[in-house]
Amino acid sequence: MSDEIVNRVASSVLITIDLADYAPEQSIANFDLKDFLFEEIFLKEKEFRGKLKSFDFSIYTGKMVALNCSSDAIVPMWAYMLATSYLNQVGTEIHFGTKEEVFQKIFTDNIDSINASEFENKKVIVKGCGQIPLTESLYIAITKKLQNTVSSLMFGEACSAVPVLKNK
Repeated sequence: MSDEIVNRVASSVLITIDLADYAPEQSIANFDLKDFLFEEIFLKEKEFRGKLKSFDFSIYTGKMVALNCSSDAIVPMWAYMLATSYLNQVGTEIHFGTKEEVFQKIFTDNIDSINASEFENKKVIVKGCGQIPLTESLYIAITKKLQNTVSSLMFGEACSAVPVLKNK
């Protein structure tokens, strides 16, 4: 009998997916229409247009932008269109929502873009913890993506994985 310690996890056929690998790489800047409203409460068209026109949009050059209005004001749709037209001029990637909502949307889109066939008939573990706080919607997205492709899907770490599903 050998006294050699063998790492069975490292030599197993398990594939570990760390969802953090699919997090948006680019930071997200916020563009809040509230700052362009009269007293941050309601939109006066002439004043709104003037503030947008005089604003230095270059600070958003090449950035991903979350466009939203954090006040309870009723903002007409054209106001978002107008702000978008200015942001487009400096080469931004624009999404509606708060920074957190846009982060989750891009994160989910990245998971949706996974080529599921790479995991066909494989045993896959989705890592349970890491550096980035992950939401339930991300775990739902990866499960939906891989459910009909993998032979088994588990959650956690190889040493203590929780079985989620097994395909025959």
